[in-house]
Formats: sequence, structure tokens, C-alpha cells
Amino acid sequence: MTEKNSKYKHQYFHTLSDVMEYAKLPKPQHPLVTILNGIDKPLVGNVPNKSHVLSFYKIVYHPHSGGSMRYGRTKFDFREGGMFFASPQQLISSLKDQSHSENNMPAPKLMQPQIILLIDPDYLVGYPLAKKIRQYHFFSYSVHESLHLSVKEKELVLSLFRNIEEELNSRIDASSQDVVISQIELLLTYAQRFYNRQFLTRKPNHHDLVDRLDSILNEYFDEDDISEKGLPTVSFLAEALHMTPSYLSDLLKSLTSKNTQQYIHDRIIDLAKDKLLTTNKTISEISYELGFEHSQSFSKLFKKKTNQRPSEYRAGLN
Repeated sequence: MTEKNSKYKHQYFHTLSDVMEYAKLPKPQHPLVTILNGIDKPLVGNVPNKSHVLSFYKIVYHPHSGGSMRYGRTKFDFREGGMFFASPQQLISSLKDQSHSENNMPAPKLMQPQIILLIDPDYLVGYPLAKKIRQYHFFSYSVHESLHLSVKEKELVLSLFRNIEEELNSRIDASSQDVVISQIELLLTYAQRFYNRQFLTRKPNHHDLVDRLDSILNEYFDEDDISEKGLPTVSFLAEALHMTPSYLSDLLKSLTSKNTQQYIHDRIIDLAKDKLLTTNKTISEISYELGFEHSQSFSKLFKKKTNQRPSEYRAGLN
């Protein structure tokens, strides 16, 4: 269940039973979906003391409980409370001593007040949510980009978690899976709404994002080796801004109505227009200076954005 990389041994949990057995908690309510409610009733069990990877979706709700954890390379402080989402195969690691071996697990202890919902992808097979869940970008956000909830939002989220728990703890029948999946989908729909609200309410905190983005792009295009580096990527900008690519695109869209890729393309077209207007360089030279490997790709993007070929745009200006 473990695999070694250059720094840590990653612990892999392939089934829900693996997790429950490790935590020394009762078996999951269902082989493919389970909920751990440590808010309504204290939970005593183990938590992984080393980096670990789950083969299923994980949805966590933390109240104002304090405590911290590491998600990838990022430390997240739970003092504010909130929710975060992880998709299968994402790395999560504890801030605790990661040197313990599997045979030297700590004794079970009182876990932090929280609710954890674990969903095996196989549970969703045959339902529209199996495909739709990939459209929720927040499953690839980092933990420091978590969702912070108002009092009313917390009440609504808690009620949905409790509905799922009640259904899973009831006798399983032909409608149980339909009910649980409908509640999960509703939870995710509300999470998307609340994230959209969070982007809007925190706009003042992100007012300089566009300026920083422009500054990074200006510096990128001013460098002499751009022809070797190629076009700037979403991942490059996200890393420069210390954000995940999905979060940056969603945040930027809330500020400018454009995702990161669209913003990059628009910036490229603005620079291209300036070069077409102020220089006598050929279309190939301009495309090369902007990082395109082939001038045809540049012309295609320019035509898509302006409804004109670069040569037509230059001719019109003259």
C-alpha cells in the first residue's frame, strides 16, 4: 500500500475499507461511499502520519476547529474553517512526523471535529454525475484555495451531509443510491454557487491580480529567449502566482469574464497588433518573436480573434 519517491513514502488507499481499517473505525456504510461525521459525534481513530493518496473523491468540511495539514507542498490552516475537495490520485500529507513506518502507527486518538465524505468513482457509474463531476474545477484546487462558508451556508452544507449520512445508515434499498447521489450532486451544486460568491466577495483582495498577471506576461515577452521557451502556458502563470491552474482560471473569469487561456491569447493579439502597426517585420518574424513555432498557428489565432489575417489587419491600418 506504499510507494517510495525521492523524499517520502506515499501511502496509497485503494478502497474505502483500506481507510477505515487503517483508521481503526467501523467498516464503511457502503463499500463505495462512506461518511465520517466527527461533528455530531466525536471520532476516535488514526489519521495518516505520512503523505497519502486516495483512489476516490474526498469532500471535507471543517468548522472553526483550528489545526493544519499539508496538501501537496502547501500548508493549510483550518482556523477559519471551510471545505476542500480532492479528486482521486491527489497527494495529501500530514504535517506530523512522516518518519513513522506502517508498523509503528500511533495509538487511536480523538480526531478533529470534521465531516469527511469519501466516494469511489465506481459508485457514480451509470449516473450523469460520473461525467459531470469532472466539470467541478474545485476538485483540483489546492487546500489554501478552499471554500469558506457563511453561517447560513454552513447550515445548508451540514444538512446535506446529514441527509447523506442518514440514508447510508438506513436499510439499503433500490432507491438508496439514487437518493445519496442526488444529495451529493446538490452538495456540489451549492459548493459551485458558494465558490462563485467567494470570488465576488473577495474581489477587493484580488484587485491587483490582473496587474500582476500583465506584469508577468510583459516580462515574459520582453525576454530574448521567448522563441526557445514558446508561448506562455496556464501552468506557468499559475505557478508564478502561487495558484493552481484551475483556481486561477476560475478567479480570472470572475474578474474579467475570461479564463487564463483566453487572457493569454488576448494579450498575444494585443502585442501582435502593436508589432504589425509599429514595425516592418514580416508575419513570420512577428510570430516567431511571440513564441509561435509556426507562423500558420499565429495567423490562425489572429484570424479567430479579429476576423482578419495579420496581413489584412496591417493593410487596413496602412
